[in-house]
Amino acid sequence: MKAMHVLSAAEMQACDRATSERFGVASIDLMRAASAAVAKLARRQFPHARRVTVLCGRGNNGGDGMMAARLLARDGLDVTTLLIGSAGILKGDAGVAWNELTSPMHGRVYAVTTAQELERHKDALNADLMIDALLGTGFKPPLKGLALAALEWMRPSAAPVLAVDLPSGWPADETAATVEGPVFPADAVITFTAPKPAHVFGHLTRRWDQPIVVAPIGSPEAAMVSTLGVDWAGSSLAVAQAPRATAANKGNFGHVLVVGGSFGAVGGKAGAPAMTALAALRSGAGLVTAAVPAPALATVASFAPELMTWPLAATPAGAISAEDLTPERLAALTAGKSVLAIGPGLGQAPETVKFITGLLSVTQTPAVMDADGLNILAAKPVLLAKLAKGRTLVLTPHPGEMARLADVPVAEVQANRLEMARNFAQQVGVTLVLKGARTLIAHPDGRVAVNTSGNPGMAKGGSGDLLTGIIAGLVAQFPGDRARAVEAAVYLHGLVADFAVREGDEHTLLATDTLHFLARAFQYQGFHQRFHFGKDGANGYVWLQGIACSRPARGK
Repeated sequence: MKAMHVLSAAEMQACDRATSERFGVASIDLMRAASAAVAKLARRQFPHARRVTVLCGRGNNGGDGMMAARLLARDGLDVTTLLIGSAGILKGDAGVAWNELTSPMHGRVYAVTTAQELERHKDALNADLMIDALLGTGFKPPLKGLALAALEWMRPSAAPVLAVDLPSGWPADETAATVEGPVFPADAVITFTAPKPAHVFGHLTRRWDQPIVVAPIGSPEAAMVSTLGVDWAGSSLAVAQAPRATAANKGNFGHVLVVGGSFGAVGGKAGAPAMTALAALRSGAGLVTAAVPAPALATVASFAPELMTWPLAATPAGAISAEDLTPERLAALTAGKSVLAIGPGLGQAPETVKFITGLLSVTQTPAVMDADGLNILAAKPVLLAKLAKGRTLVLTPHPGEMARLADVPVAEVQANRLEMARNFAQQVGVTLVLKGARTLIAHPDGRVAVNTSGNPGMAKGGSGDLLTGIIAGLVAQFPGDRARAVEAAVYLHGLVADFAVREGDEHTLLATDTLHFLARAFQYQGFHQRFHFGKDGANGYVWLQGIACSRPARGK
């Protein structure tokens, strides 16, 4: 799958115009394909719904809803359609959709022009599914008037809600996780052609595991022009899914060196580098060596027989000492290594800091930095800038670590995550993985990928250690496409947790539980789910959120 670009509302409107004017696809055909996609998703995701209420606006979003209502009624469902506004001023494609819905009549259809009229249709609240096709990409906040009245009218309903394009009231270009104004609830969201910022940044659904999908409706790739510089990270999974050559050997897939750990009076932190090393192995690296303080060696080695170990000299407290900084020892340690993964369980003892800075200074090997590796670099900004020159340097901070790296308050990081990540990556020349509910992967050229996989069950110790290992493992395997390798790794890290929670529970999940689902994640074809709709036959949904093979979406 090629990179999926995120388009602004204006860019999406330009794409639709270009599709019709330059590429000869009639706008009514785009609407027919969109409505077919809505109807198919409604039947698939809510298979037990027999009574469906569709709320439609007077624009193209409403037209999508009207055509979907006609298709669902034609399939035998009990459909009630409420046009929120007067039918007399409908025009263009929405007018065509209205005529097809009402001539002949498909289900029960009403035009509602006042809040009082809405109250006459309380029976429509007793539905198994409500489809929100009221407001779409062109919406400008706040929600008001009859649209706001419709929201208040539907609040008592217990039915799940499928939002067409966006939940009504949610601005398409919003990059915040939530919005302050009134907004319709959603238990599934379907948009078309390409995601808008709200689809990848916003928490649009009532639960994190409910679907947000993109349906292709006929716009050619050449019409999808964006200057946002924002992509969806999941589209890079294709890099990791490339089949291996028949004659491949372990030397073809890189050698990861994990440096971290402590064991002794400073505390036992041998598990962190062990998890990083195990994740690198599981994600496909040909060889992995864990270099840890000698007292921690036995613990780390016990995690997997395939894991190689390297004892580092330790301080009396059990931290990495600087004794191994001799040219001969460093040469032996780094010989043949294709990626460094530095930081898990490391600590910040003075001798450890000296060793890490020395190791980085004498190598040009691509490096993935996490935990105390980041804190060491945050205290040495001049060194960080120097290390980033001429090598791939991947930093994986959580918001607190990002605040230390950028020397700003955590609140400032969280207030504008996108620009904070983009600016830092460009200025310093690093690949920045800013962790969070929507992890961002910012590249030195200014491009940013947004990850939409993952869930609250990952909020436990060890999750970041695994991410470091998966990133290092994929960077080792794909030296010719390191940027997309990092994006794929972040997406995989969240996806395995989604699979694990789907079969378990988000409260009891352990970080290492997720490794059992890596094989399934590598084989995942969520962006190739096929449904037949439209005159051109097969098209596929791209699942930005949720797992394509998951159980039907849940309501409140």
